[in-house]
Amino acid sequence: MRTANVRTIVVWSLVALIGAAGWSVLALSRGEEVSAAWMVAAALGSYAIGYRFYSKFIAHKVLKVDATRATPAERLDNGIDFHPTDRRVLLGHHFAAIAGAGPLVGPVLAAQMGYLPGTIWIIVGVIFAGAVQDMVVLFFSTRRDGRSLGQMAREEIGPFGGAAALLAAFAIMIILLGVLALVIVNALAASPWGTFSIAMTIPIALLMGFYLRVLRPGRVSEVSLIGVALLLLALVSGRWVAESSWADTFTLAPSTLVIWLVAYGFIASILPVWMLLAPRDYLSTFMKIGTIILLALGVVIALPTLKMDPVTDFASRGDGPVFAGSLFPFVFITIACGALSGFHSLISSGTTPKMIQKETQIRMIGYGSMLMESSVAIMALVAASIIDPGLYFAMNAPAGAIGTTVESASQVVTGWGYSITPGELAQAAKNVEEATLLSRTGGAPTLAVGVSEIFSEVTGGSLKAFWYHFAIMFEALFILTALDAGTRVGRFMLQDMLGNVYQPFRNVSWKPGLVVTSAAVCALWGYFLWVGVHEPLGGINQLFPIFGISNQLLAAVALAVCTTLLVKSGRLKWAWITGIPLAWDATVTLTASWQKVFSSDPKVGFFKQRSVFQDAIDRGEVLPPAKTMDDMHTVVTNSTVDGVLSAVLALLIVVVIADAARVCVRHVRRPALSTLSETPYVESRIVAPAGLFPTGKEKEEARDAVTPAGP
Repeated sequence: MRTANVRTIVVWSLVALIGAAGWSVLALSRGEEVSAAWMVAAALGSYAIGYRFYSKFIAHKVLKVDATRATPAERLDNGIDFHPTDRRVLLGHHFAAIAGAGPLVGPVLAAQMGYLPGTIWIIVGVIFAGAVQDMVVLFFSTRRDGRSLGQMAREEIGPFGGAAALLAAFAIMIILLGVLALVIVNALAASPWGTFSIAMTIPIALLMGFYLRVLRPGRVSEVSLIGVALLLLALVSGRWVAESSWADTFTLAPSTLVIWLVAYGFIASILPVWMLLAPRDYLSTFMKIGTIILLALGVVIALPTLKMDPVTDFASRGDGPVFAGSLFPFVFITIACGALSGFHSLISSGTTPKMIQKETQIRMIGYGSMLMESSVAIMALVAASIIDPGLYFAMNAPAGAIGTTVESASQVVTGWGYSITPGELAQAAKNVEEATLLSRTGGAPTLAVGVSEIFSEVTGGSLKAFWYHFAIMFEALFILTALDAGTRVGRFMLQDMLGNVYQPFRNVSWKPGLVVTSAAVCALWGYFLWVGVHEPLGGINQLFPIFGISNQLLAAVALAVCTTLLVKSGRLKWAWITGIPLAWDATVTLTASWQKVFSSDPKVGFFKQRSVFQDAIDRGEVLPPAKTMDDMHTVVTNSTVDGVLSAVLALLIVVVIADAARVCVRHVRRPALSTLSETPYVESRIVAPAGLFPTGKEKEEARDAVTPAGP
């Protein structure tokens, strides 16, 4: 026993030293070249310690997860929404569902401020805020029959604050889904390779679902091998299709992709969860995790240096071409999902609690998946920071700022202090077989260039174009899995709201309600997608700030609900675990909301932007980048909508936090007045491991079990 303890101490001491060394190099370097490997070391060392110690403390000491308690998946199993799912498949589904556009796009855009602020927030934020939120929400939702976040707020905080939370959560969800879909459209538009490969994942997932459900129940290893082999075939076939006569068939315009995505979202949200959603997300997880692991190994092998400054001048001036605003609060808003994401709380109180086999798996799936997403964000930041800064700004600045030629772009970017020649810009596009890389905003192309740099170094400097297009397709697959799960969660939320008015909607598997609410959700986020595709200022440039703010506001709702539940369930002394992240998130996000509504800078403030374009319309002028008077009117309309949404959502979140504080104070003063909506204890018959690999004790329990774990 003593030997095992000594070994553990040595191992974790080494992990701590690796992480500390990485942080030291990043923080103390002044002017000299820094290898990206140090960023990876700081991240992995910190993640390992956070998971091993902090998450274990929260799961077992604070939440007290109970292996003997039946989960909703076991008690309410109906084969549609409630279904006990193998922990490995569910881990894949949950990670795929939460890891959408945010960890890929946000850190790339935030690199404008330098690599150091983003690195600190991504790592520290996930350990103490993001992963904690995901795990605690999943725990409390599992204890409440998989209730949505908004419904939990209504039941535990009260009708007033709960109604505000329900409305805010649903509105934010629609915005998030619209922006997620917009990133997919930008990545797949005019890309037959990516479109074909993504489309093929759907029949592959259907095959996997029927294989596990009908042909070979419980054979996860078999279906995994089949799925991965078919996925690799789809990836390779995508390039063949792109070079064949079929290319035109899969070369789709943005408007056409909007229609296909809305149709897909509707179908995916009404099919049984085992048929498409779970196997597809599980399948895509192999590619996601595999690519991120290969990226980390590529960084260690190629040892690329960080070419971006640790902190740029844009961090203090706030006039960056990628996004306007100072480091505080906008670097935190822009990074969003990689450190703390309200969207995750909707998945943790949506599909996942209806599928989890055991409460003891909440730590691995809730906290562990968020650490995996944060690692994606770190790799995205690495990819953006190792390419030439001149190329980075030429790719991420809008055409209205740098022009449409390599000559004009070179001149403008050089004026910002990051020199790059027209020849270098042209060669960068030629290397990845693209006509141009100028103003490829949204983050996805920048990440793809960084990925191609790392992988081509490992493969001897060749295949840069292959790796670029592989990364584009990888990002689209990454995001699409969040879109289908998010649409289903949006359906759950709308059903919860309507269920307060008309009782049958409370049954989330009631078919008429299922179809009506799914169609409504798809129509709503489809509107934002359509607006983004036709936005003169650039959909991502205009919508990503409200995406980030909405996401963080939703995190404030989730953390407020978690803090309230900790207090009401007798865990007052542990309320700081979610209370401190709540205070920080509310401060950052409400500051950003205030600036987006009231700033006098038209690049920052939505209403100021509206007035500038409206005044120009009154004078009969057309301001760039708008090209027609119709474009001018579109900008005015969209700026007005964005400004009103920012103000209303911020107000709703203030109401939720204030009402949650009232409930907590009342409980401390008069505990007898509080009620909890937790479902009664029912003993579990399922035997399943808590982690990826069963312990000796868990293997023994499985051998002795009368009822085996579900597939």
